[in-house]
Amino acid sequence: MEAAVAKAWSHVRANLRRSAGQRLFDQWLKPVVLIEGSDAEIVRLGLPSAFMTQWVKNHYAERLLLEFRGQIPAVRNVSIETIAEEPKRVLSAAPAASADAAPVAAATSAPAERPQFDPRFNFERFVIDATNRVACNAAKAMAEPGSPRFSPLYLHAGTGQGKTHLMHAIGHAFLEANPEATAIYVTAERFMFEFVQALRNKDTHAFKARLRSVDLLMIDDLQFIGGKDATQQEFFHTVNEFMSSGKKLVIAADRAPQALEGFEPRLAGRLASGLVADIKPAELELRRAIVGRKLMDMPAVTMPHEVMDLLAARITTNVRELEGALNRLVAYAQLNGEVITIDFATNVLGEVLRSAQRRITIDEIQRAVSAHFEVKQIDLISERRAVAIARPRQIAMYLAKRLTTRSLPEIGRKFGNRDHSTVIHAVKRIEELRGKDVEIDTAVRTLMRTLEG
Repeated sequence: MEAAVAKAWSHVRANLRRSAGQRLFDQWLKPVVLIEGSDAEIVRLGLPSAFMTQWVKNHYAERLLLEFRGQIPAVRNVSIETIAEEPKRVLSAAPAASADAAPVAAATSAPAERPQFDPRFNFERFVIDATNRVACNAAKAMAEPGSPRFSPLYLHAGTGQGKTHLMHAIGHAFLEANPEATAIYVTAERFMFEFVQALRNKDTHAFKARLRSVDLLMIDDLQFIGGKDATQQEFFHTVNEFMSSGKKLVIAADRAPQALEGFEPRLAGRLASGLVADIKPAELELRRAIVGRKLMDMPAVTMPHEVMDLLAARITTNVRELEGALNRLVAYAQLNGEVITIDFATNVLGEVLRSAQRRITIDEIQRAVSAHFEVKQIDLISERRAVAIARPRQIAMYLAKRLTTRSLPEIGRKFGNRDHSTVIHAVKRIEELRGKDVEIDTAVRTLMRTLEG
C-alpha cells in the first residue's frame, strides 16, 4: 500500500503547487516529504524544522487531509512531524522523471518538542521602553534555568505589539540555557484542533501526555477558544498541572484574563493568579527606536533620519505594520536601484501612510504649536517675521508636511496665503535644525507625540 500512498502524495503536491502559487509553495510546502512507512490510514509528512512544521500545521493540516482523502478515502489522519536531519530521499512509486515527483523520507527518531524558534525574534532584537519593560523583564525571568518565579506568565496586548516576539525569545533563551529541556509553542486554535482530533480518535491520553510532559509550554492567541467549553476544560486542567508541578507556562492573548469573552470565571481567575503583564501600544519614541534597531540588521541600507521619523510618525497602528512598511521601502529601493529619500518613501508608501494615519488637521497643528511656544495662533498666519514667531511658524509648516496629506500650496494657503516655496524652505530649515539643535528636535518630537494622541 506504500506505493499507492506515494502516488497519492505526488498528486497532492501537484494540487498544492497549483493552488498555493509558486512562491508560497517553494517557501513552505516544497520542503514537505512523505515519511517512509506511511499507510492507507495514517500518512506521515515531515519537515526539517519545528517552525516550518508548526506553520504547515496551522495553515495546511486540514487541506492536506482533504487532499489525501480525495486520493485514498481510507486515510483518517495526516501527521505533520519534524524530522531530525536532512531527509534521506528514496524512490517513490511515482514516475521517477516527473518534475513533481514527491520526495519520501525515511522515518527518523527526532527528539520530541525541540522547536526551532524564529531566529528574528530574540531578546537582543526586542526594543524596550516603558510600554513593554515589565513584560520583557518577566519574559527573561521565565527563560532562566530552574523553577519559575511565577507561573503562568500571561502576556496581553493588541495585534502586532510584540507578544509573539517575546514568546519566541523565551523559547530561544530557555533552550539555550537548558540544552536537554523540551518545549512546545502552539496557538490556541491549534491546541483546540489537536484536542478535538484526539477526542475523535479516542486518544486524549497521548494528547495530554505530550503537552504535560514538556518543561516549557507556550500558548498564543488564547482568546480564540472563547466559548469552546470542552477545550477550555482541558486547558484548565493543563494549567493546573503545570502550576502544581512547578513547570513553566506562558500564555498570550489580546486582552487581560478578566476581559476574555466566553471564558469560565474559574479559568480566568487561574490565569490571573500568575503574573499578568501587558504591552501598551508603542509610542512615537519607541517606534522610532524600533526602526533604528531594524536598520541595524540591514547594514547596506542608508536611510535619512527624516524618513525614519516619517515611518515612526505616520504608522501608529502596531509594530508589525511598521516593520512591514520598512521592509517594503527597503525592498523597493534595492529592486529599483533607488536612493531612499523622503519623496521616494512618500511615493512608495503613499497608500500605507494614508490608511495608517490618524486624520490630523493643520488647525490642530497650529493650535498645538501656538500652545507649546506660547504664541497666538493668529501670529502663525500673520506677516510678523520676528524669530519668536517665524520659528514656530516654520515648525508648524514642517509638521503639516509630515503629518498631513495636504499639498504644499494647500499648506501655504493655511499659513496666510504663503507661496509653496516658503513651505519648502520651512521644511528644509527645520530638517537642518533638527540635526544640530537639541531644543528644536525635542520640540518637534514632543509636538508629534502630542498630535498623535
